[in-house]
Amino acid sequence: MFRGSIVPIVTPFKNGDVDYDGLQRLIDFQISNGAHGISVTGTTGEPSSLTTDERKEVIRVAKAAVAGRVPFVPGTGSANHAETQELSQFAQNLGVDGVMLIAPYYSRPSQHALFAHFDAVCKRLSLPVILYNIPGRTAVNIEIDTVARLKEANPHIIGVKESNKDFEHINRLLHKMGLDFMVYSGIELLCFPILAIGGAGYISATANLMPKEVNSLYDLCVAGKWLEARALHYKMMTLNDAVFLEINPVPVKTALGWMGKISGEVRLPLAALAPANEAKLRKICQQYGLVE
Repeated sequence: MFRGSIVPIVTPFKNGDVDYDGLQRLIDFQISNGAHGISVTGTTGEPSSLTTDERKEVIRVAKAAVAGRVPFVPGTGSANHAETQELSQFAQNLGVDGVMLIAPYYSRPSQHALFAHFDAVCKRLSLPVILYNIPGRTAVNIEIDTVARLKEANPHIIGVKESNKDFEHINRLLHKMGLDFMVYSGIELLCFPILAIGGAGYISATANLMPKEVNSLYDLCVAGKWLEARALHYKMMTLNDAVFLEINPVPVKTALGWMGKISGEVRLPLAALAPANEAKLRKICQQYGLVE
């Protein structure tokens, strides 16, 4: 149910407000191009730029737009424990398929504190939970032993999104947890390698721009077409690098604006691309046929 390309949709803004119509169009665009799942209000969705009420409305609108066509797994974690509980409970009551819980950022909790946080949230949930490990943003790594303890205490934790460049960590995580435990790549250049070692899929910001290609990487691997998948992996590498010319999701939203999908707006404290990076991104998007 939760295998493949789970696309982390950007949160579109228009004149400073959330563009809910644009959000629905983006979701339709993804599903029509083969997405295996949809997520919102994760890192790519600028959750820290949204109010709690806006996050709830984004989740509500997105669930309605997905309409059961593919699994829907919104991000409901935050730096605040009570807000994480509130958003997760809201999503569960709404009837989503699962939730994704990021490690609390800024506070740099210990492993003991991470366990206590996740355990308390999960104890109030009955739906599938995916942990989200992104040490580059949170300044804390969810260690393998902590994942194992959490899984033992909460069987409905089904996996982890690993936005972790330490490929050795991911290998050891799969070895410890077993291949039935779902590990997703949150690093674009590791999507193919993680599939090769038994990962469940990936959650790639690049899919916002080239959904057909990003989604088909998983399909090729499942079909055993590893050489074709490897070729696609390298074909996408330049664009994968380009979407991180500046902090995600600024380059992705800029490109979507050029493509006419949404406005390219972000909210402060994020800002538009620096002119030099904008020129680099436009040239690469032209190479991929995304803009003229």
